[in-house]
Amino acid sequence: MVGGLRAEHAAERVELAGWVHRRRNLGGLVFVDLRDRSGLVQVSFGPDWTDAAAMETAGRIGHEDVIRVVGMVEVRPEGARNDDIETGAVEVKAVTVEILSDADTPVIPVYRAPEDELPAEELRLQHRVLDLRRRELQEVLTLRHRLTLATRNYLDQRGFVEVETPILTKATPEGARDYLVPSRVHNGEFYALPQSPQIYKQILMVAGFDRYFQIARCFRDEDLRADRQPEFTQIDVEASFVEPEDILVLMEGLMVRLSDIAGIDASLPFPRLTWSDAMDRYGSDRPDLRFGLEIADWTQATASLDFGIVRSAVAAGGRVRGIRLSGGARLSRRQIEGIESEAKAAGAPGLLWAKCSDEGTTGPIGKFLQPEHAAAMGLEAGDLALVAAGPDRVTSPALAATRTAAVAALGLEPEREHAWLWVTDFPVFDEADGVFTASHHPFVMPHVDDVDLLETDPAIVRGTAYDLVYNGTEFGSGSIRIHQPELQRRILRVLGLGDADIEEKFGFMLNALAAGAPPHGGIALGMDRIVQRFTGSGSLRDVIAFPKTTAARALFEGAPTALADEQLAELGLQITKKDGG
Repeated sequence: MVGGLRAEHAAERVELAGWVHRRRNLGGLVFVDLRDRSGLVQVSFGPDWTDAAAMETAGRIGHEDVIRVVGMVEVRPEGARNDDIETGAVEVKAVTVEILSDADTPVIPVYRAPEDELPAEELRLQHRVLDLRRRELQEVLTLRHRLTLATRNYLDQRGFVEVETPILTKATPEGARDYLVPSRVHNGEFYALPQSPQIYKQILMVAGFDRYFQIARCFRDEDLRADRQPEFTQIDVEASFVEPEDILVLMEGLMVRLSDIAGIDASLPFPRLTWSDAMDRYGSDRPDLRFGLEIADWTQATASLDFGIVRSAVAAGGRVRGIRLSGGARLSRRQIEGIESEAKAAGAPGLLWAKCSDEGTTGPIGKFLQPEHAAAMGLEAGDLALVAAGPDRVTSPALAATRTAAVAALGLEPEREHAWLWVTDFPVFDEADGVFTASHHPFVMPHVDDVDLLETDPAIVRGTAYDLVYNGTEFGSGSIRIHQPELQRRILRVLGLGDADIEEKFGFMLNALAAGAPPHGGIALGMDRIVQRFTGSGSLRDVIAFPKTTAARALFEGAPTALADEQLAELGLQITKKDGG
């Protein structure tokens, strides 16, 4: 490979093939930077060492042509070396050259000078074959390969067996919408693409495969964001006869292995917070612990405050909570309003604030604060207090957004570069307007102390669920699973399913559990997110070879596409146009 040539190869005759990265004509000489996945090497053509036919060919070589070169490796003169590339101490003096494939003029350049900006992402996705030739993308995808291989080796060494589970499966309610595939053979019936291998891996536990893993492809038809793709890859792991501690320790070991490959620090053990503590202290179940700025409860400190917003919030059962920003008083009103807009976007009706100085406090709530209030809140001169009053379900996400926006506004440097965290003891259910949904999925084993509350107070039932968080990003989620069919039925009933629906949607799983199921648990880690954060990439699209846009379109191949009437008829389908469509 061209990137492996060094000074010790001098005087060797080599045959190289690759792409023309860059071409320059200088006074009768032609210089080509030849590229393959391993790197670049300079190839020079001159009448003193290149045969006449090859010189003529070199004169018409274009960017991104595929060529084969035969020549001699020579050490470059001291002043002509290129320290920016690994082969910069040598060049290949071409004797012959053959154009294996002529390339059209590239729509987007693969070669870029350091000062050149990348073309627009949409254009790069349309011409992904050229974009994938960029060194940055090739390095990311190569690292992804190494992380995937290391994952397989790590789990294999610990007795895990890789088992593939179906891609064409049955639709089951797992939270997001399913991608559906019509069956030609069974007219009017549909397969679903798996949102995860969750049910299958549990059935494998019942079948006796006590240690399973899979690098699994998963599909979710949901609204997309920068950190979501309709199809994604997860490291799927399940084991029998385990407690949460077993899975957490296993995954910490895997993260250390992967972090070492990526040059990331992962010191053991990872810190742990219960879900309740994380929400109370940071307002989020995936807090970024690189920064402090914990949320304080100022309900008691402001109990005597003569301020209607605070009084009414507390009277309604809410709390007064906030964040103290040391040195935050230097922020302008416009900057504070920018922070407030983030809190409002997270659901808060507004954000109160107070600037502290030696003369007292100012601001919407500051003008009501007496010195005893400020002292009880722990405020000092130069501080900025950002305050939210109301129920935790409103103030927690608002203060989490406030915390993130405040870090940016103050330009705070992280206290550490890599912050790992386990969040444990999630609620089994989310509740809105009296309707319960699964916080993670319907198969999470409740805490043994809370099982009796399922029918009487499901909102406070804790689950044996755990999430792995890195620098504020959820890397993975797991739990101990329900292995008793009757307990599984009770959970599904809380979620609003009748017995008939339970049998229709989950009967095959319940029958499997009734065959004698071991206690089991596991986790699923998002490989795309891990690679994204380890490489500092701005988007998941930068770590996937052929990603979809935020509109769920594949611009390179032009998917999705409409089907011909004949294909629709064969599947027994008719298309009904939506209004405006």
